[in-house]
Amino acid sequence: MLFAAGATPEAPPHTGGLLLLIDGTAGLLTVAALGIALLLVLIIKVRLQPFVALLAVSIVVGLAAGLSVTELFGTVQRSAAESVIENGMGGILGHVAIIIGLGTMLGAILEVSGGAEVLSRRLLDAFGEKRAPLAMGLTGVIFGIPVFFDVGIFVLAPIVYAAAKRSGKSIVLYAMPLLAGLSMTHAFLPPHPGPVAAAGLLDVSLGWVILMGVVVGLPAVAAAWVFSDWIGKRVFVEVPQDMLDAAEEAKAAVAAERGSADEAPVALSTVLLIIGTPLVLILAATFSSIGLDESTLRSVIEFFGNPFVALTIALILAYYLLGIRRGWSRTSLEQVSTSSLKPVGNILLVVGAGGVFGAVLKASGVAQALSDTFEGVGLPLIVLAYLISLVLRVAQGSATVAIVTTAGIVLPLVEGADHSQPFLALVIMAISAGSIFASHVNDGGFWIVAKYFGISERDTLRTWTVLESVLSVAGFAVAAALSLVV
Repeated sequence: MLFAAGATPEAPPHTGGLLLLIDGTAGLLTVAALGIALLLVLIIKVRLQPFVALLAVSIVVGLAAGLSVTELFGTVQRSAAESVIENGMGGILGHVAIIIGLGTMLGAILEVSGGAEVLSRRLLDAFGEKRAPLAMGLTGVIFGIPVFFDVGIFVLAPIVYAAAKRSGKSIVLYAMPLLAGLSMTHAFLPPHPGPVAAAGLLDVSLGWVILMGVVVGLPAVAAAWVFSDWIGKRVFVEVPQDMLDAAEEAKAAVAAERGSADEAPVALSTVLLIIGTPLVLILAATFSSIGLDESTLRSVIEFFGNPFVALTIALILAYYLLGIRRGWSRTSLEQVSTSSLKPVGNILLVVGAGGVFGAVLKASGVAQALSDTFEGVGLPLIVLAYLISLVLRVAQGSATVAIVTTAGIVLPLVEGADHSQPFLALVIMAISAGSIFASHVNDGGFWIVAKYFGISERDTLRTWTVLESVLSVAGFAVAAALSLVV
């Protein structure tokens, strides 16, 4: 199961390409290498927006590899059926956009309603002062499922400030476990963009991605927590007083605006119910397709376990339990939902452009040339997936770009090879693990961590950058080990 089955090389079927520079496998590999190099230059040096960079490189690679203008863009009548670019964009966004949109709105309701604070406070009370870092880590894992990584930091940072201030210990001791939990869920679990996009590109059930994300992610985050405990006792960083004051002012302002004092408190069981509902429904549908024969019961389970339906149910539960039942107006719910979708546009465009890049690689024959070459290298598919993703991540900083680009490159290695869904889900885990390795100065997350927790650039490299590397390597190690037996 570790090696991709080879395919019979075929000559590129394209003629009439605008820039047909070179032919044959060597020429296609050169086009691929130059295309990836151009992508990195555009993102790193030119500072071009990743969506524009991916789209531009896709067009250049397609033309250089021999695709005609008609094949790339369709006819004058813009027939999508004839356009590699439109098919690539539409094919991936048809799967990803709904899931990311629903998941984003769900996370926003949980955030604004105070669900995160209830979760963290209850865990801190349950674990006690000595185990407060573990409580912060579990908060990151649970709350990180429905919310984006940066949103999780913005919402939960004040709780980290308070815990560190109360104990008098380094803020690193409390921030790193939280960050590990948020990063793990963002990298390995739907409805986050990376794993959802990879699942769409490689045609893997989200149920298997969730299951393998949990199986791979939990040991990885445990390893990261061990490192957090070790480094938190060796790097002392005081709580940034300005951030602490700003957090208190923001909390008071929000409470005054929304009249929080008049709202019923959020129950922990409600938060867990809303977060757990879509996961349970999707997993139930996945296993019903394995363990049940065709029947009405199986059809019902698969209906409610469809990711679109499961997330819609969870969102409606959140609207009622966290909103309407606690006195929110329908206008408030609409405003929170609408405002939460504003940052999603950039993510969806990058994911869509990644789909375009993968479609161009496939249609031009570049992907098959890469597949044949990688097979000849002799490395297991899961190792190749991890290394490609890791290199792209370290080079240009964006985890999403690393994931969608890598998925497009490895797609021909899995097509037609009769790999099982669990194995393909583990390949996605390897790609996701590579996409979080060694966050450094070219990654926006590096600066968010440094500024929000008042950590110097040097200490951020010693703490956050190493934490991400531990999480990445541990996650890949678990995925690689499991790939030997599935």
